[in-house]
Amino acid sequence: MDNERASTFPPHILIFPSPIQGPIKCMLKLAELFCLNGLKVTFLNSQHIQQCLLKCTDIESYFQCYPNFRFETVPDGLPEDNPRTGNEFFEMMDSIKAVGVPLFEEMVTSGPYGPNSENPITCIVADGIVTSAIDTVKQIGVPLLYFDTISPCGLWANCLCLPKLIEAGEFPFKGDDLDELVVNAPGMEGFLRRRDLPSFFRSKDLNDPHIQTILEKNKNLPLYQGLIFNTFEDLEAPILSEMSKICQKIYAIGPLHTHLKTRLATGTTSNSIWKEDRSCIPWLDMQPLKSVLFVSIGSLTVMTKDQLLEIWHGLVNSGTRFLWVRRPGSIVGLDEDFEIPMELSQATKERGYIVSWAPQEEVLAHPAIGGFLTHSGWNSTLESIVEGKPMICWPHYVDQQVNSRYVGEFWKLGLDMKDTCDRVIVEGMVKKLMELKKDEFLTRADHIANVAKTSVRKGGCSYKNLDRLIEDIKLLKC
Repeated sequence: MDNERASTFPPHILIFPSPIQGPIKCMLKLAELFCLNGLKVTFLNSQHIQQCLLKCTDIESYFQCYPNFRFETVPDGLPEDNPRTGNEFFEMMDSIKAVGVPLFEEMVTSGPYGPNSENPITCIVADGIVTSAIDTVKQIGVPLLYFDTISPCGLWANCLCLPKLIEAGEFPFKGDDLDELVVNAPGMEGFLRRRDLPSFFRSKDLNDPHIQTILEKNKNLPLYQGLIFNTFEDLEAPILSEMSKICQKIYAIGPLHTHLKTRLATGTTSNSIWKEDRSCIPWLDMQPLKSVLFVSIGSLTVMTKDQLLEIWHGLVNSGTRFLWVRRPGSIVGLDEDFEIPMELSQATKERGYIVSWAPQEEVLAHPAIGGFLTHSGWNSTLESIVEGKPMICWPHYVDQQVNSRYVGEFWKLGLDMKDTCDRVIVEGMVKKLMELKKDEFLTRADHIANVAKTSVRKGGCSYKNLDRLIEDIKLLKC
């Protein structure tokens, strides 16, 4: 692109997220923030995700108000009947890297967004999905910004500290004591345990494909021109400081869902790939203040029938009101003729409500909600933090184990229930969160919620960091 054309046309950003709910949700919010600030955005979805969005939301008509925004799609290579849950996560990623990423490479080299096209891109914002294409991106000279939609503390512990752990002989683990403290994780000394690392760390084989994927990702991170995080500085200052030793340009611009609301004159739209059941809102309207525990394990996590019954018994035995999201396909081994025990059915009618999917941001903001039993995905964690809702954490994948430890031990915003699913433990934790230590948790949660909201207001750290990111993008040259 020559200098005259570069000065005439706005910067053109191609955003390429992993084809799962979490990255899609917050990267669409980043895309809208870019559009609000005069940048041109092409958002590259998998065909499956795009169809889900079109079926479940008004996303297409909503984005028509931004003439500088467009969707593009590539196939993910999976059959339509693939459940695309957390159990198939690595299969999903391998498939789209094999089928979708080569088409992305063609788009940005010889295709419609290549350097010699009528519509060249200025830079790429992507997560780990583009790791396999980083050589191609370097060849065309387009700057690449890395947006890891998991938490910085999760990325630091799960990925960037792994070489240190291997070099120090701390990994693979010696012995089976999962409560032993992790030593070689700077910024996390004294509270991070082995069990707070993701489950693939429990492998004894350095050649484990999951471990090798992490090491490859680690190797490529310094090649990016900047790291974007959906967090705010006051929440993760020690880890962001460690990150700055790897990449000087760190942009902590979250919580993105709240940040977008502060810059919009009107409301936002849903970015959910699941159809939301809004009948839960009138039900919540009838419940007492802060009396309801919201229960959701996110868009990928699955549980067994036994785990379902243990959590259900624990909720019922606690005596607490609850709103429970049961996503289709989230229960493994649940027979069609499964009979709900009478005591669970009756108690749920009296003080519970079950939906297939919920408008989560709206639910967590509702005054009837007093706590959140969550899988500790990063979007869910931030949404709970912003609304001042304490958490019971039941983590499963990637950064969730680290997030849950931070919630319980570092930020003091709730309780960590990892590696267990027992009705007595569930009952005890629900009572502790919703009754015994309710005031203590709510006071702490309210304080951090105010800090989070301040960060995205004009003059706040995340507000200023987003302005800096946009100005840096405007200075980029192809």
